[in-house]
Order: sequence, then structure tokens, then C-alpha cells
Amino acid sequence: MEKILDIVELIAYEKGLSLEMVKEVVKNSILKVAKNTLDAQANFMIDDSNKDFTLLHVVEVCADDDPKLKQDPTNTLPLSKALQDDPSLKPNDLVHYEISLKDMKRGAVNALFKDLEYNIQRSLEDQYFQKYKGMLNTIVRGVVLDVDKSQNTFVEIEGVQAVLALRNRIKGESFKVGDTLRAILKNVRFSKQGLILELSRTTPKFLEALLHLEVPEIADKEIEIMGIARIPGDRAKLALRSHNAQIDPIGATVGVRGTRINAISKELCNESIDCVHYHEVPEIYIANALSPAQIIKIELSQTPLEDKVQKNALVTLHGDQKSKAIGKSGVNVRLACMLTGYDIDFDVLAPQTPKDTPVKSGLSMLESLFKPTPKSPLNE
Repeated sequence: MEKILDIVELIAYEKGLSLEMVKEVVKNSILKVAKNTLDAQANFMIDDSNKDFTLLHVVEVCADDDPKLKQDPTNTLPLSKALQDDPSLKPNDLVHYEISLKDMKRGAVNALFKDLEYNIQRSLEDQYFQKYKGMLNTIVRGVVLDVDKSQNTFVEIEGVQAVLALRNRIKGESFKVGDTLRAILKNVRFSKQGLILELSRTTPKFLEALLHLEVPEIADKEIEIMGIARIPGDRAKLALRSHNAQIDPIGATVGVRGTRINAISKELCNESIDCVHYHEVPEIYIANALSPAQIIKIELSQTPLEDKVQKNALVTLHGDQKSKAIGKSGVNVRLACMLTGYDIDFDVLAPQTPKDTPVKSGLSMLESLFKPTPKSPLNE
């Protein structure tokens, strides 16, 4: 017991825990094992006032006719017997008897070590839990330890194991042992296996965090990200607005010759990233989100549903603009819907041909090209 404080200090130093926390864990473990191996009814306490740990049995001095002597014989002592050891004692005084751990059997000592190991590990996990809970939705960096058969990637981050599940990995990317990867810290929780850190590279929060790292104007809050829509590994759309009239939000985010946005795209497996201007007027915002298509008119409406109200937008455009608005495999309109929160439908205008103008073709068309231009009265 006289060396246990040295052990406590060593554990605290190696595990990065506070000395008081480790002391409390050791105290609780010793008391638990003492009750389990010596006497479950005994009132034990730990005295560490002299820079060492002393296990004490606390006994109350009672008058010889006090009923407590029969009710709790383990933790009480008759006054007549107590006076034999110390004549100054009186009823209700507390007497402390030192208990040696040497009296414990080997099984009790092993139980003490196991309990200490378990509780120190739990204390360490609690400390990590509070630390990483404050780091949610921020980028963390780690080294790949293993990739299992289900393609879940296990990563070591500052001595703690994290997992990047297959569903949270960008389609087409793969990792091997020893690789360094960056991801967003999505969730922190406890399980039967201990502390679990969940990572993600597919959430829009990952793109947002990368933008804060790469674009100083966003980090300084001169440019605000109003919305992000992603189809991971394929394409993303950003809605941006500037709080500084001298800063173009799209130009600053893209960077000179696209250096900033290309660096982010490379991190996301060459995911295409479109930047659009945010606008408080929904119609203008939707038109910007559907770029590069040119929109003629937008009509908004709402459809009441069971638990929410669906917002609808009917977009009127020319036929040659519909394919641009929809995009390849419908990606552009899907991202626009995700970004604006509106369910977008299209109304295509038929091309108009003047009724009185005959349609020319062949030689008649060539003749019209070379028809002399009538002289202006000013030139006569």
C-alpha cells in the first residue's frame, strides 16, 4: 500500500489521466475487493492523508446496552472493550482499524488488478468521449489499421480506433493498411466493445469542413455557405453569399484558375463541384440552382402532406434548355431539389414559327442570303 501512490502517478502519466481521477478509481476498486473478499457488511474507508493508501475498518463505539451492538455487530464495538485499548474513548466515537491487503488471497489480488484495469479503461474512454464529442462535424486524420471483409476501414486517431463504414465511403475509393485518410467525425458512442468513433466522407459536412480549410474567406465568415447538396463521388452544388461587397463568393471559392475548388475535388475523388449564388427570393434561388439552364418563369406552390408541407416549383423553359436543367442521369435537377428544398417540375415551351413567313429551304434559302439590301434614304 505504501507504493500504491507511485503506481497511481505512473498510470496517470502513461494514460494521460488526472491524478485525482486515477486515485478515485484505485480507492473504489480496493473498497470493492475488500468488501467482496473480507466482509461485505464491513464499513471500509481509504485514508490517503499521509501520501499513501491505508485500508481502514471504521467501527463505532457504543454503550454496552446499545441495541446497535446486536443489529450491526460488524461495525460496532462495546464501550467496555474499547476502553481496554484506549481509555479516552466514549460512546459514538469512531475507531479505525487498519486492514492489510496481505491478508487477501491471490484470487482477490487478481480481482483487484482486473477491476483496476477495467475502471481505468472506462475512465480513459469517458475522457476520450468528452474530448471527441466536442469534435463532432470536424475533420480528423488517422492511419488505416485494417480493412475487413465487409470493406469497413478501421483507423487509428490519437490512440483511439475509429471506423469508416462502407456506406460512409465515397463510391470507388479504397484504402489499404498504412494509408493516411481524412474524414468527418460523424458520431461518438459507447458499445459493448467500448468507445466507437464513426467517420464519414460522404456527408455534406465533410465538404463544408474542407471549404473552411481551403477558403480563408469562408473561415473568416466573409463568405457564408447557405446550402450544400452532394451525390458523393459524382457532383455537388454549393449555395454561397458574400457579406463583403468587394468579394465575389464564387470567384473566391473557386480560386485562381480553380486551384481551391480543384484541391477539394481531388480530396473527394474528383467530385465535380458547382458554385451558385444564394438569393432570398426563392424563384431566383431555384433559377441559379438549375444553372447552366436558362429559365423563363418559375411558379411556386405548396402541397399539404400528412406530416409536412411539400414545396413545389413549376419551371418554364425552352425545349433546348430542358436537358441542361435535368443534367446527365438527372443529377443537376436532383441536386437543385436537394439544395433549395423544392420539388421541381418542368413546363417546356413549344418553338414558335411566324404564321405568315414561309419556311425556306434549298435554293430559295441561298437566294435570300444574297438578296440586295434596299438603300436607305439617308444614303441617296
